[in-house]
Parts: sequence; C-alpha cells; structure tokens
Amino acid sequence: MIGCLKLHAMHLNIRRRSMVTKHVESNNIPGPRKFMAGPWTFSRRPWQGLVLFRSLLLICGLSGVIHSARAWATEHVDLAVVHATLVTMDPARRVLQDGAVAIQGDTIVAVDSSAKIDSMYEAAKVIDARGALVLPGLINAHTHMSMSLFRGLADDLSLDDWLHKYIFPAESRYVTRDFVTWSTQLSLLEMLRGGTTTVADMYYFEEEVAAATKAAGMRGVLGETLIGFPSPDSKTPADGLAYTEAFLKHWKGDPLITPAVAPHAIYTCPEELLKDAAALARSNQAPLLIHVAEAPFEIEKSRQEHGLTTVQYLARIGLLGPNVLGAHCIWLDQADVQTLAHFGVGCSYNPSSNMKTAAGLMPTAELLAAGVAVGIGTDGAASNNNQDMFEEMNLAAKQQKFARMDPRALSAVQVVEMATITGARALHLERQIGSLEVGKKADLIVVDTSAPHATPMYNVYSAIVYALKSSDVRTTVVGGKPVMEDRRMLTLDEPAILANAAKYATRIKASFGAKSN
Repeated sequence: MIGCLKLHAMHLNIRRRSMVTKHVESNNIPGPRKFMAGPWTFSRRPWQGLVLFRSLLLICGLSGVIHSARAWATEHVDLAVVHATLVTMDPARRVLQDGAVAIQGDTIVAVDSSAKIDSMYEAAKVIDARGALVLPGLINAHTHMSMSLFRGLADDLSLDDWLHKYIFPAESRYVTRDFVTWSTQLSLLEMLRGGTTTVADMYYFEEEVAAATKAAGMRGVLGETLIGFPSPDSKTPADGLAYTEAFLKHWKGDPLITPAVAPHAIYTCPEELLKDAAALARSNQAPLLIHVAEAPFEIEKSRQEHGLTTVQYLARIGLLGPNVLGAHCIWLDQADVQTLAHFGVGCSYNPSSNMKTAAGLMPTAELLAAGVAVGIGTDGAASNNNQDMFEEMNLAAKQQKFARMDPRALSAVQVVEMATITGARALHLERQIGSLEVGKKADLIVVDTSAPHATPMYNVYSAIVYALKSSDVRTTVVGGKPVMEDRRMLTLDEPAILANAAKYATRIKASFGAKSN
C-alpha cells in the first residue's frame, strides 16, 4: 500500500512538472525531455501519467490509497491533547486558542494549533480538551506527604508548640512504614486530583514514599529527613545518613523519582549533621531540601548560638549551593536575599501554612527581584490542612497584596509562573518540566472552564489564580501517561486509601486525645 501511495505522489509530481514543461515549450524555450522521480524515469507526456495513476487505483483501490496517504504523511505518536486553550508557560508565554500537544513516550514532540497537530500526527490516544485550559502540571515545591493522617490533629498553635508538643510526639508514636505508605497515598490522591504533577517532599521512610509516588505515576523530588534525635526510621544521625545514602543509590536515575537529602532545620540538626548532609548531597549530585528561616524563634536561636542569621550561618558552614531548596525563607534581611541569589538557592513560598501558624510573610517580591527562583508549596496537611495548589496560588497573590497594601505586589501571571516554570527552577528541574515545550516531559493538566465560577474568562492567568478551583481539574497527565482522566483515578485505589485513612484516624483519635467537636 505504501508503494502504491508513493507512485501516486510521483504521479502528482509528474503532472505538475509536465504542465511546466508544456508551458516552457509553448514559449519555444527548449525544455527537458524526461524527468527523474526516484528510480523511475517518466516521459513528459501527461497522458502516460494518467494511465499509470488509473492502473494504481485498480491495483490498490481508491479507499486504500486515501487511507495510506494519511498514514504516509503523518507521524505516529502515543498521545495528543487537542482543542484546548493552551497555556504554555514557554519563554514567550504563548497562549494558543484551539491548541494541541503531541506526546511520544514521556516527552512533548510538538506544541501547535489543533489543525497542525492533526495534519502532522496520528495519535494512538486523543484527549479532547474542548472547553478547557491545558497548562503544565503544577509543582508543589514543599510538603510532607506522610503527614496527611495528622490532618487536624493540632490546630491554632504557634509553630514551636505545634512541633514540639504535638507533631514530634505523634510521629514518634505512630509513624511506621505502613503509616507512611497510606498517608503518602492519601496526599498523592489529593494532589493528582488537584492538578499537581511534581512534588518536593521531606519525611521519614522515604523509600516507602518513593515507592508509593512512583506507583501513582507522580513525579517527585523526595528527601529523606535527617534530624538530631531518634526518628521513626533511624535511632541516630549516623543511621539516618546511612539510610539516606542507600536511598540515593537505589533511586538514582529513575525517570520519575529524584532522591534527595533533607536535613530538617538548623534548630533540629547539629552543625556536624548539617555538614555531613551537605557533603552527602554533593558527592551523590543530589538535591538538598531544608527548612530555612521559618520562624522568629529560629532566627533568635541562630543569632544567639552563631551570631548570624540562618542564611548566613548556612553559608558559613558550606551548605548553600545550586542544589538547595529552602522551604519558607521568611525571616530574611537584604543580605540574606542576596546570599540566596549568589548561591543559586531555590525557595518555596507556603502561604497557607505560614498564615495558619503565624510564622510570617516571605519577602517574595524582593527574592524574585534578586533573581531567586521561588516556587509555591502547600507544606504538610498537618499544618495547612490540605494539598491544594490552586488555593495556594490564590492566597500567594492576595497575601502579598494585603501585607504590602499594594494590589500590584504579586501579579497573577507571576503566581502561575511560580507554580510552574519558576517552581521548576526552584527545584533545578526547569530543563525537564514547568512549561509545555518540545523536548520537555509531558506533564500537563486539563482544567475545565464551564463552571459558573469560571465564567466569563477574560484573562487566563487571572482565572487560574482567582477563579478556578482544584476540583475543576478533569485530567492529569504525568510523563505522557494519564493518571486521572475525566476525574477518574487510574493509578490509585481511592476507596482503599480512604478506608485505611479512616482506620488510622480512629486509632489516633482514641489514643492521642485529638480534639473533636
């Protein structure tokens, strides 16, 4: 059939050239006597081409030629997402009406109009995104997925009291491999339903976190927590370092999981442990995740013990570098901002958690102006109390505007950037994710715009930040694979996850004395 099609194409080329030759000769200009078309030689007489074409139709059948014409003219891909308002977040910040994305394997191979994608590619699977926005998957730059089973356990407390009087004791009592598996799955379920496709996580038993994340099809930068006292998975810091080193080696090179080192904070890790963590990350070319300048008590402790702010202390001991993501980064002076920029450190802005614990306001505008990559994170569900990136985007913009009494303090487009391409920069993954561009990983979400709260839509960035909800996400694709389609989860057993969460909640409430109405 392909051979027949090629001869058909040759015939069209022959006719075109024959007409050109006829025109040349009609003007008494010597023309070529013959044309070469591949290995075939044809006379310039057009009637011979017509005879050949009719013969081809008899041999191949007209319908077969037409069908083969499309197959020969198009390239096969695994997935096409078509008829969308495409919010690319590429360098030009293109928004394509009736746009489409073609995907082969886990990679984007084309971003263009639906008409062009349809003419160029034949997809094994097509997702029709008519009436929806398609944008890069959201990047949750900081959370603790395994804390979702502590949601609501201890609220309306200062960060210091919340940690030391409730969370650390609860973790010591309840956190096991099984707890981590189910709690992580609960967070993954919430995030994938809400359009998050990449997560930066810090917790214990990160092997179980990684296994659950990969099984769900989520992309993750996952850090094993190191801390200066016995933890659920390590009795000593040395045990924690050994666990972390094995974790780094196990997951190195995985297409979805980027293993990381995660010393908790300067107020929970002695200096030697911080230095060892930094050395381990560098020797394994791994990211390092750490809480930085999160609360007033941390800054006070750093000044009393080291005579420096948190950032300057971390710089002095050699921990800062372009592989570091600092969570929170609230209590910074101008010198700290410049230091973070100098070392290429990424930061995570966590508005809900910071507001709820009254931890303070990140100087986001100053960080962005200095060139620091600032992403947006939810923090853990125990301090938030959800994993909703749409809510975080909304609050990020409003918190900055209100605190500065300036409605221009942080624009909608800046916030969407922080949740996508700038968040990817904060995680040092901007070459792989964060925008819909050829060669990047095919992480994208389809967001319905038909609800009353989404109507009308004059500006897509304003709609994303101020109007749309996580419940508007109808399809989530990670690495070219749908993990939720038309709001139906494909990789997680939702009933089992919710049932196990309920069992754990009953146990925790009975033994820990959680507050209830």
